[in-house]
Amino acid sequence: MDGNGRWAKKRGFDRSSGHVAGVESVRKVITAASEAGVRYLTLYAFSTENWNRPQAEVDALIHLIAVSLEKETPGMVTNNVRLNVIGDMARLPRESIESLERSLAATASSTGLQVNLALSYSSRWEIVEATRRIAADVAAGRISPDAIDESLFSSCLTTAGIPDPDLLIRTGGDSRVSNFLLWQIAYSELYFTPIYWPDFTGDHFLQAIADYQHRERRFGLTSEQLEDDKPTDK
Repeated sequence: MDGNGRWAKKRGFDRSSGHVAGVESVRKVITAASEAGVRYLTLYAFSTENWNRPQAEVDALIHLIAVSLEKETPGMVTNNVRLNVIGDMARLPRESIESLERSLAATASSTGLQVNLALSYSSRWEIVEATRRIAADVAAGRISPDAIDESLFSSCLTTAGIPDPDLLIRTGGDSRVSNFLLWQIAYSELYFTPIYWPDFTGDHFLQAIADYQHRERRFGLTSEQLEDDKPTDK
C-alpha cells in the first residue's frame, strides 16, 4: 500500500495526512475483496524498515493503525471479516498491542475474508526467525536435519496455514517487492500500478484481479503441459 507520503506531498500536506487518507482505501479494498469472494487479503501496513523513518511519522502511523482498528472492527464483525496479524509484535507499544488483541478477539469467529495485517513485518526477519526456530529444534534433537523441507519451513513462518498469494499488487509506481513475503510469493503474479494508495479504489482492485485472470500460471511447466492436464469431455 505505497504512495501515502507522496500523495500528501503533492497536495501540500504532511506525510501523516496521506496515511490518514489511506485508511479509506483500506476499507474500500477490504469491501471489494470480500464481495469478490477473495479468501485472504494481506496488507503491508508497516515494515520493520519503517521504524527508521522520522519518529514523529512513526508515532503518528502506529497511533493511526491502532485507532483505525478500533473504529473498523465493528464493521469487520458485521461483514464476517476475520483479522490476523503477522510481524514482530514485540516492537509495538503496549497500547497498540492491546488494541490489536481486542480486534483479533472480536473477529475470531468470522468465517469470511481473512485480512492479514503485516505490521512491523519484513520477510528477511521472518525467514531468519523461522531458521532460528528450526535450528533450535535440530539442536534439541526434536527434528532431524533430513526432515527439513519446504513444507516444514513454511510451517515455521508467520503465514503458516495461509495459502501462498496468487497476486501481489503494489501501488505508488515502484516496481519492487520491498522485503514482502519473499518466500511466499515465489510464484505469485505481480501487478504494479502508478496510482498512489489513497487514490486506489475497489474498482482498481477489481481491475487488478481481472488482469490476473487473463494470465497463464505455469509454475515451471510449459503451456503444452498445462493443456494436456486439462480435463476433456467424454
